[in-house]
Amino acid sequence: MLVSRVVENLRLHFGNRQQPDRALVTGVHRIVREASGLLGVGDNAQGALLAQFCMDRRGLWLQVASGIRGIHVNGRPVQRMALLRAGDTVYLDGAEILVQASHQGLDAVPPADPADGSDPRIVLRGVGGKHHGRAYALSQPCLVGASPNAAIRIDDPGFADRHAQLERRGDRVLLRDLGSSSGSMVNGVAVRDALLASGDQVAFGSQHRFLVEVPWQEASGDAPEFTDDSVQEGTGADYAPAKLHSLRRWPWLLLAALFLAAMLSALLLFGAG
Repeated sequence: MLVSRVVENLRLHFGNRQQPDRALVTGVHRIVREASGLLGVGDNAQGALLAQFCMDRRGLWLQVASGIRGIHVNGRPVQRMALLRAGDTVYLDGAEILVQASHQGLDAVPPADPADGSDPRIVLRGVGGKHHGRAYALSQPCLVGASPNAAIRIDDPGFADRHAQLERRGDRVLLRDLGSSSGSMVNGVAVRDALLASGDQVAFGSQHRFLVEVPWQEASGDAPEFTDDSVQEGTGADYAPAKLHSLRRWPWLLLAALFLAAMLSALLLFGAG
């Protein structure tokens, strides 16, 4: 199960600088196409509604306006709604919008502990690209690169043989750059080295995305669990709570069916008499 851990300190970063960075607070943030052709953000923006970012205690949702097409999250089309994570990229009306969040910087490399490799449950799980759905245990240092010896092999043109390495540091994961030309992205921010926590998203290249999973931290987090990966990956699936409401109707439908069956049995019994 995947958990949206980072629900605070989120901001929208516009890649083409059409708008300044916008901090996301609880509520609805409208995105419109203004008469000038530029994007407008917020309640005061005037123009055709394209989409809106909805922030609540569960996380951040992207809602696509009715009839709007061509909106993508991490390269996947969204028709209605998608749950977003820090580090996701939204392509909307020719603009690239990064969902960014803070992460722990790295002033000094924390020392390794021999006990760090004793628990295989801390993993890096693919949430985008060809590694989607695969989990990589971090009980041993994990090399990322184009080398055949890399634990996470990325054979994109120009990708370094030894791009980065991930290592356990207690409940955290140390990301160390190995001299790559482009570095990596953590929660939508370009980095060289970083200390990752549960729920942080790290991206290598434009499409290879991974989520750090620490089960005992996820289980105690404030954010609820979202198990519908199709919603998280932006395929336009229905809003997750709607499925819960549908399940809640089943007991009442079952009771109604039993009552109807009892009434029919009674009518047949007394009618035969």
